[in-house]
Amino acid sequence: MLFFPKPVEQVRVYYTQSIHCLFTMSPLCKMQVYSRLPKRGCIFLLLAVFVFISMIYVMDILEFQKKINTTYIIPYPRAAIVTQPVDIHYNFCKLKPLSPEETLEEQLLLESIAWPETPSLPSPLFMNSSSDPAHSTFTILPRKREGQWQIGDKLEALIKIYDLMGRTKKYGGDVLLARLHNPTLGAGVAGQVVDHLNGSYSAVFSLLWEGSAQVEVTLVHPSEAVTELRRVDIEEPDRIYFKSQFRSSLLTRTTTCNVCLRPTQPVCNYTDLRTGEPWFCYKPANMSCDTRMSNYNGGYKASLTTMEKLFQSRVNMKVSIPASGPASVTVLPKQKGQSEVSSSSVESEPSGYYYQGVWRALGGTTVHQFNTSSAITQCLKGKLVHMYGDSTMRQWFEYLNAALPDLKEFNLHSRKSIGPLTALDYANNIFVRYRTHGPPLRTVIVPSMELHYIANELDNVLGGSNTVVVFGIWAHFDNFPIGFYIRRLMTIRSAVVRLLSRAPGTVVVIRTGNPKPYTILGAFVNSDWYTFQRLKALKAIFKGLNVHLVDAWEMVLAHHLPHLMHPQPPIIKNMINVLLSYICPPKGG
Repeated sequence: MLFFPKPVEQVRVYYTQSIHCLFTMSPLCKMQVYSRLPKRGCIFLLLAVFVFISMIYVMDILEFQKKINTTYIIPYPRAAIVTQPVDIHYNFCKLKPLSPEETLEEQLLLESIAWPETPSLPSPLFMNSSSDPAHSTFTILPRKREGQWQIGDKLEALIKIYDLMGRTKKYGGDVLLARLHNPTLGAGVAGQVVDHLNGSYSAVFSLLWEGSAQVEVTLVHPSEAVTELRRVDIEEPDRIYFKSQFRSSLLTRTTTCNVCLRPTQPVCNYTDLRTGEPWFCYKPANMSCDTRMSNYNGGYKASLTTMEKLFQSRVNMKVSIPASGPASVTVLPKQKGQSEVSSSSVESEPSGYYYQGVWRALGGTTVHQFNTSSAITQCLKGKLVHMYGDSTMRQWFEYLNAALPDLKEFNLHSRKSIGPLTALDYANNIFVRYRTHGPPLRTVIVPSMELHYIANELDNVLGGSNTVVVFGIWAHFDNFPIGFYIRRLMTIRSAVVRLLSRAPGTVVVIRTGNPKPYTILGAFVNSDWYTFQRLKALKAIFKGLNVHLVDAWEMVLAHHLPHLMHPQPPIIKNMINVLLSYICPPKGG
């Protein structure tokens, strides 16, 4: 530490205060400084300012050299400009920081949902060793005990994957879907697929109805395609980009926005102060970050892959695998005194199944049929229903709005695809509200002030026995690193825990993602493999909480209707029945 003699110390303090005063840019302060300066004081003061600035500049250079590979994101009450460092090889997604406990949880979660290793791809690509559904087969294995199949048994089908040359594959990692169904009975249940890591798989089904049960196995992606999906996920996390419009007086500019922005220019930091959820836009030239007006989907990157042959519809993407023998069995009623046939391959049960077109849950709440508007009204009477999420959640709002003649929607002059949407049945005291989730959001132009995060919305819900909270958030996250989705779910989970702590009687329901169709471009945006990985993460993160799941994945997979991003009305009706059964559980259910 340095010590100064008293006269020198007074001069030092005076000039330090003077320099500070000059930097405050106060005219009155400057006038006082100049009036008090001795002869040649101005020259000395200017020299002091020069030395002071030079020292700061040198320190900044040293600090920058020391931390050149670090991205600093400092949330402010208003948008802040953040200058990014040089390219750090694809590691440009600025994810929300985690606590040590959350870091450990994320690590364990990623390990629990890890997909088997898939082969590296040669360039140029040789398709001969790629999985081929036309050569592959499945075989229904015989019943382990004597006798015929009966309700309650576990049916197992062995799936053998072959390549284009008809050779047995020696490794796993293929993406397969399996279903057991009877079109005449309107029955269906999702199968559980087990990867044996050697080119063979087991599809296990619960036998839940009497009569014929037909096995159906679909190759969604060959394992080689998963390798490419993984590569694109790492190297092109910004393959979908967004735009924001900035406006100030007569000046209007548009820039690119994302949570994954390549460090090529200064950015505006729109990280949410309450949740810590990150979002950034390139700063418009000569404009403030505070002039952002709107957000919308900017588009898709072209030429993401040179491996197009791995993603061919009707060839190796979402193609049925034929049976090597009978594809169906006949199921008899359960016989007294005869034990059920179980499976050593899987331990968990499906969440439910269809019979006569009606979804029946397995375990938990019995699903009641709300077939009339009066039945739905009676269930929702006196209820506040808050819905948050993407357009698959908006479907539920639209279903209730159409099914209940006394539920009248208010015209809030907001976009139907975004909301907020509000409907009220005044006589029965029913309030239903929908709002979309915060970014990322692939949609039409939406005012930036309407971008609300679900966690913040939940913190504003009073809650109670008359309150229902429903959310579904998945479709806009498939093309981002799974760590981004995990963090968003953790943030929402914290808000759910706070809600249930202050209002334990609140009913919380979560809608999962579902399988859907797509082309080669869609595979890199909404692949069922991406969705399935995030489905497993969602179930793990909310496990143990007093929340209810509507398993849209199994409800779409088990149904005979085609897979759509927005399921058709018969499936939506069954989903609403599950939702209402959670709100108004049948007596004894």
